[in-house]
Amino acid sequence: MQTTQPVTPLGARDVGPVPSRGTAERRRPALTWLGLLVALGFPSLPIAKWVDEFAGVGNLVGYELLWWAAVGFLLAYVRLVERRPLSSLGFRALTRIDIVVAAAAAVAIVVGLATIYFVLFPWLGISEDSRIGVLLATPLWWRLISVVRAAVAEEVLFRGYAIERLAGLTGSRGIAATVSCVVFAAAHVGPWGWGHLLIAGFGGVMLTALYMWRRNLWVNIIAHAIVDGVAVLSG
Repeated sequence: MQTTQPVTPLGARDVGPVPSRGTAERRRPALTWLGLLVALGFPSLPIAKWVDEFAGVGNLVGYELLWWAAVGFLLAYVRLVERRPLSSLGFRALTRIDIVVAAAAAVAIVVGLATIYFVLFPWLGISEDSRIGVLLATPLWWRLISVVRAAVAEEVLFRGYAIERLAGLTGSRGIAATVSCVVFAAAHVGPWGWGHLLIAGFGGVMLTALYMWRRNLWVNIIAHAIVDGVAVLSG
């Protein structure tokens, strides 16, 4: 019996077999681990030792470029490699309630941090005055740049990407939140010292809880910016 061969339309090229959906799903965990290497690994690097942002304007530019390059890479990675929308990182439309929640959360965090700094630190004999003093001695525009970068970069890396992707890998949002908090706090020890572990730990827990509740990264970015702004822009 004569069999017919499939006819390739004129002008069409044989591009080989199309990857099955199962193959794409098997590749996704590997892609996620690579993204997590950037999201959690980059902030843990001793960046401040390589480029001291307070040594001069050139150092500030270099320091900021490193952070924004990491953020840009991760956002491009999500869209072009993972082929997921940015909503998978929590970028969703803001509502009025979201803005109110962000402001209220910021007030609660500021009160908690002030209690740690002005009550708990003196009781424990911990001082951060030297490093904080260097930051507060910079011009207002310098500090504003640092506030914006910290609010955007840290929330994209630690909350948006790390929590969402770890939750997908482990099947547990609790595990994802815990890992994010631990790495977030530890990453602040290098540039700020062990005393800052209490500050970063409390802030990390509060910001993580906020994200777990609202699942909107803009809420976290706004709250983070307000907290850092109160801390370093009022001086």
